[in-house]
Amino acid sequence: RGTALQPLFKMSYSCSKVGDPRPGQPYKGGDFYAFLPDNKEGLKTAKLLKKAFERGLTFQIKSCNGEERVTWGLIPHKTSWDGGKARNGYPDAQYLQEVGTVL
Repeated sequence: RGTALQPLFKMSYSCSKVGDPRPGQPYKGGDFYAFLPDNKEGLKTAKLLKKAFERGLTFQIKSCNGEERVTWGLIPHKTSWDGGKARNGYPDAQYLQEVGTVL
């Protein structure tokens, strides 16, 4: 297998905003990892994912057991280098095209 880019999104604790399940309530953050191939398409996708992150489109806040927490949003991310599409990993020949369409 080839080399990979591994973006890290570090979300800290904060308060939710209007449009979130419970505005003004604190929520738990976390470290979120994604994987992209280290090639031309992977770099292009990384730039698009960065723009999406800067615009607040990468994550959402969900209520789980009475607690607010950060989760992945609607943009698909590969969270494992292996395991295939069923486990959000590679191989997945269509991923870069699919995520490019969403972005």
